[in-house]
Amino acid sequence: MQFLAVNSENKREDRMVITRFSRTNPFYAKVFKNVNLNIAGSSKETRHIELSLIGSGLSYVPGDCLGIIPKNDPALVNFILEELKLDAETAVQLNKQGETAPLKEALTTHFEITLLTKKMVQQAAELTENENLKKLVSDENAYQLKEYIDGRDLLDLLRDFGPWKASAQETLSLLRKMTPRLYSIASSITAHPEEVHLTIGAVRYTAHGRERKGVCSIFCAERLQEGDTLPIFIQQNKHFNLPESQEQDIIMVGPGTGIAPFRSFIQERAVNKATGKAWLFFGDQYSATDFLYQTELEGYLKDGLLTRLETAFSRDTAEKVYVQHKMLENSKELFEWLENGSYFYVCGDKQHMAKDVHNTLIHIIEEEGMMTCEAAEAYLNDMKEQGRYQRDVY
Repeated sequence: MQFLAVNSENKREDRMVITRFSRTNPFYAKVFKNVNLNIAGSSKETRHIELSLIGSGLSYVPGDCLGIIPKNDPALVNFILEELKLDAETAVQLNKQGETAPLKEALTTHFEITLLTKKMVQQAAELTENENLKKLVSDENAYQLKEYIDGRDLLDLLRDFGPWKASAQETLSLLRKMTPRLYSIASSITAHPEEVHLTIGAVRYTAHGRERKGVCSIFCAERLQEGDTLPIFIQQNKHFNLPESQEQDIIMVGPGTGIAPFRSFIQERAVNKATGKAWLFFGDQYSATDFLYQTELEGYLKDGLLTRLETAFSRDTAEKVYVQHKMLENSKELFEWLENGSYFYVCGDKQHMAKDVHNTLIHIIEEEGMMTCEAAEAYLNDMKEQGRYQRDVY
């Protein structure tokens, strides 16, 4: 696997480092901190996790991601075993190489059980006599099948369409292998040697009459203790990096857990004594309970490591205020920064926030630059080609 070094100019230099750790052979990193960043009373839970890289040979640069190989919820695994009426200790084959494990371990560690696919439901129809399932997977019910799959998991399928005549091995044949989850790294290795930090929002919601939990986020929030080890690897992100020059100005927009890579950026520039200005837009629900890394960020502002800090707490006011609204309030200064060569970064939700920020940015360029919409879009495309408009969205 290829890793990276950072020189005094903060340049990314490719070099080969001999290491045995990778996506297929993760390093088991010791957890030495796992705390909730949200204050009591918040509807959110955001974990700040610190891991040791001692003995791994792993390195990273700001903007890179950390891959985690999680485990499924033990309660969900037990419910599935109950529905299948199978012995948890039944030996099953995990792969074509012939590796085996008890069924319970396979469902916990090796396979995805929280999502359904069209192919999975179609294959499951061969393992039950349930006529409703056979009807659901028929060609004329393609839309109904798509609707059923959305937001449901293996347990729903088993409960809705039993009884099942599947063997343990046949059940596993329906499932996808467990995939790693990637998170933006929230630390600078130059500031925290042989450490890596993460900012992970716990995902909990209700759908189809059941509480649902994010596989990795809840694994980290509920079952990962200080002193435990976590299987990890480094995933390079070549499209989300600091400027090579320490003199370059940067604008960062990162609401919620989108703050993660920008914490890394600020730490890196602090160690390297960057002279370029830094402007952060951060938002969440309530300032009293959801201001992630507040003391740290305000310290950076006081020390001049952050030039400006704009916050948007959407539930603090009758009318919701988001980061894009704060951008508009500061449109004149923001455009001046862009005109002076500033890099613009966005991290966070792809579906809503990133789109709103993108559209707001075009509007600001159009208005402040006195351009047509087409010219503003071309301006932003030029920034993208120069590497000055970068997004890490999910």
